[in-house]
Amino acid sequence: MTRADMKTLQDIVAAPGIRPKVVGDCAQLIDDEVKRKSGLSGLAIKGAYGLVKAIKPGIIKDSIEHLLDGFVAQLEPYYVRAQEKSEKLGAVLVREPAPVADALLHFTDQKAERADNATMRKAYSKLRPTAKDHVQQAVPGLAAVLDKYVA
Repeated sequence: MTRADMKTLQDIVAAPGIRPKVVGDCAQLIDDEVKRKSGLSGLAIKGAYGLVKAIKPGIIKDSIEHLLDGFVAQLEPYYVRAQEKSEKLGAVLVREPAPVADALLHFTDQKAERADNATMRKAYSKLRPTAKDHVQQAVPGLAAVLDKYVA
């Protein structure tokens, strides 16, 4: 199979019936990651997360749905590398949590810069300094989610 014949990560995630499962699994991953937080910062994260979910049920899945294509685009180079080395995507992601976090946050940084809602921009800028650590911690879970759908 030539590279041109190879499915992209975007093709895989967009396949009928797969995208909703990926969104659901990612929402569960976020729930699990928030539950794992501890200490004062963990308490604050859990409180804010619970409040947001209570005020707007479904916001987590809606947000994932909205951001998924951008995240997948950021992960595409890792998928290509995995394919070239005949490795699982998850193995590549887990080996490189910091660059993976940087790639995903690069996308969210761009989205935040273009956001019309000043409150959202302010909230994002307040959370951004600690985001890389949280995203890195979630990379193994993200790798496991993607490996369920990527052969």
